[in-house]
Amino acid sequence: MKKLLTLSVTFIVGATLSAAAADAKALYDKGCAKCHGPEGKGDTKMGKKLGCKDYSDAKVQAEMKDEEATKAIKEGLKDKEGKTLMKPAEGLSDSDIKDLVAYFRQFKK
Repeated sequence: MKKLLTLSVTFIVGATLSAAAADAKALYDKGCAKCHGPEGKGDTKMGKKLGCKDYSDAKVQAEMKDEEATKAIKEGLKDKEGKTLMKPAEGLSDSDIKDLVAYFRQFKK
């Protein structure tokens, strides 16, 4: 009975984590990849124009704190002159944003 319960809990947790990862990828693909690129390199035409960082670079990842990433997603980013570089994400829950931050952390090599 204990083994069955343990297996059931493990399966549910695994399925939940897989669903969150799939949702984060879908959110990223829909709202982020056009600038940040499918691998987070910022090497798209728009990403280069806006100066997107390469999130596959371990140094860039180390410099970006989760709180900063969360704030950027929620509030957007502006340059020094006040020009919008990234619009705030709309319709995302705190959980969605947390999953997105975790997703882009996977780009680090």
